[in-house]
Amino acid sequence: MNLTISGHHLEVTPALRSYVTQKLDRVIRHFDQVVDVKVLLTVEKQKEKEKRQRAECNIHVKGNDMFAESAHEDLYAAVDDLVDKLDRQVVRHKDRMQDHHHATAKRAM
Repeated sequence: MNLTISGHHLEVTPALRSYVTQKLDRVIRHFDQVVDVKVLLTVEKQKEKEKRQRAECNIHVKGNDMFAESAHEDLYAAVDDLVDKLDRQVVRHKDRMQDHHHATAKRAM
């Protein structure tokens, strides 16, 4: 799995990098066929005087690409929300990939 963590208008510290990696392990635990993960952490200045912290993630898995984003006042909270969204998408994708059709019981004659 290729993991890319980049920052836009902020420096990605080792603590932030390890936090994102630790949280993404939950997604990988549910679905091990993850090929590529790209995380973008952004600090935006809105017209209001409040800064918005955004986290975006693209995940390429076998057979599908997934995208999620989250915005919050705290970057760590935005990462938590982002991982929750990604986890739901990955579990739903895994559920769709599984074969739910069972073979019918043969009739006894």
